[in-house]
Amino acid sequence: MKSLPWIALCAIALTACTDREAERQAQAAAQAQANEQKASELEKRYEQAVQSSNWDMARAYGADLLQTYPQSAAAQRVAPGYAQTKAKGEEARNQRRLQALWQYNQTAVKGGTQRSAMIDAKERVDVDGSGAKSVQLVFRDHPQWKRHAYLVLQAGDFKCYGGCKVQVSVDGGKPKAMAAHRPDTDEAIAMFIDDQNALWKLARQAKATLAIEFPVKAGGTRTAVFETGGLDGKQMPGWD
Repeated sequence: MKSLPWIALCAIALTACTDREAERQAQAAAQAQANEQKASELEKRYEQAVQSSNWDMARAYGADLLQTYPQSAAAQRVAPGYAQTKAKGEEARNQRRLQALWQYNQTAVKGGTQRSAMIDAKERVDVDGSGAKSVQLVFRDHPQWKRHAYLVLQAGDFKCYGGCKVQVSVDGGKPKAMAAHRPDTDEAIAMFIDDQNALWKLARQAKATLAIEFPVKAGGTRTAVFETGGLDGKQMPGWD
């Protein structure tokens, strides 16, 4: 009879352990259900982004889903096609980066509006030994001076007075020789590409880069590489 209290204590302890395990399981089940709901919401946003071709947002939603709730049913449904979505998202993000490289200006001038599209070279170029500096490519449309395409240096000078040839290549392809000239003026260190329409087409065709190799006064040639893939033809009416 003296052992009965110990039996009762064991029963109470067992019941307490059972209750705690049941509580733990209930909490785990509730958390799992909450995670599935959150995962389903991310999947919904992911699918909406895919349907609207908002690939960058789809990439972000998919990454969040797969990283945060990898064991969810939603993640299992999204995972098979995510690699393709991610690639499209990265492409869309890069396209926005390329578009942001261009500067567009519209200025009221005598006879109408001057329009220009400008981009800096991907990397600075040392043209005269004074250090690497920006090289700019400009497309300009003026009501009186008409259309032009030219390079602008911040220092040094081009060796192109009276005319020269530059080598232009698209996406690392075979270079194409194009006529150019340096105006006899001190207003700017500029060299004009004579066939501006052909250069524009090459810039529009480039998926990655447009490279221009040009002669410099300091001797030899230099090459400026421009990431022109984001050029917006609507900003320069009539050029396409």
